[in-house]
Amino acid sequence: MTEPPLQPQDDETAGATTAAESGSVHVMVSQERTRLVLSGEVDVALSSELGEAVTEAERAGLPVEIDARHITFMDSSGVSVLARLARRTPGRLTLIQPPDVVRFLLDVTRIGEVVDVVDDAPGFPRTTPGGAA
Repeated sequence: MTEPPLQPQDDETAGATTAAESGSVHVMVSQERTRLVLSGEVDVALSSELGEAVTEAERAGLPVEIDARHITFMDSSGVSVLARLARRTPGRLTLIQPPDVVRFLLDVTRIGEVVDVVDDAPGFPRTTPGGAA
């Protein structure tokens, strides 16, 4: 039995597939802490954005949380970011609800020994443009 030929995807479908597979990073800074929100695939393709986010977190000089709830994959570039933040930011790095793939990497690399993992997502204070909470 032969399989049917693959059908080419139109541009809209191809873009949706790529967007679903790619990762993203967002940085939020309050007066008390910095939160990095990571989602999708945290891999070498996200290196530039991760580097910028880490630099911004380091400049803020505040404790850092990583919202890891929506990570679907992480490679050594993501592990490197965790290690860098754990070493260079004040307080212990906190990971919010990391999925099993991230928990596995924390165990294997032993980075789990220098970070806190929480299973609830603490709120993030809003700030006004003038900086007041």
